[in-house]
Amino acid sequence: MNNKCIAVILSAGRGKRMGGSIQKQYMDLCGKPVLFYTLKAFEESEVIDQVILVTGKDELNEVRTAIVDAYGFRKVTQIVEGGKERYDSVFHALQWIQSTQEPGEEFYLMIHDGARPFVDEGILRRLYEEVKRSKACVAGMPVKDTIKIVNENLEAEETPDRKKLWMVQTPQAFYGPLIIEAYSKMMAGAHDQVTDDAMAVELMMKHPVRMVEGSYRNIKITTPEDLLTAKAFIQEERRV
Repeated sequence: MNNKCIAVILSAGRGKRMGGSIQKQYMDLCGKPVLFYTLKAFEESEVIDQVILVTGKDELNEVRTAIVDAYGFRKVTQIVEGGKERYDSVFHALQWIQSTQEPGEEFYLMIHDGARPFVDEGILRRLYEEVKRSKACVAGMPVKDTIKIVNENLEAEETPDRKKLWMVQTPQAFYGPLIIEAYSKMMAGAHDQVTDDAMAVELMMKHPVRMVEGSYRNIKITTPEDLLTAKAFIQEERRV
């Protein structure tokens, strides 16, 4: 029997690079909020049993009414208040999940950005199969461009081998007790240098994290240009 797989969807970010007064995850994307498409992928997935949605304190009721209830997302069993930084929001969700599990219960977690609306079943299945083997894996894709490491004067100092470079995406999938212990250790000390969940596992638990093929379409909507790309993806899908 497969162990339970819980998705944590992060939707508490302010999205300063997008500009405007509406948070990026609630912006209109071809008639529906960005977050709708993200939740829909997890709602329809055969590997996801439960969704924990993390949002800002001021959006808790509105998100419940205007998105979760309005679109019938039954897998969303809890909406958790986020924190100041991304890692605070993840930690709040993990604390809630830990409080609801039976002692010794085994489960898996997938942590995903609400502003990545093009995650698909193929990505979720690949992650699920890998996390059962390795306990820690992340979606990503090989970089397409040459990468330069620069100094404070914007002078190129090093050109890493492109064959070894991947751009990291979400979801990031973990054995539940592993990521909960990693975050508990991280939040107890200095953690400003941790930029994603995989890094918490790498640093705090010394546990390897495997890369799993994501998709070049699995973009995070961060800037107005990203929103234009997302609209093109939706329009293309509707023409098929």
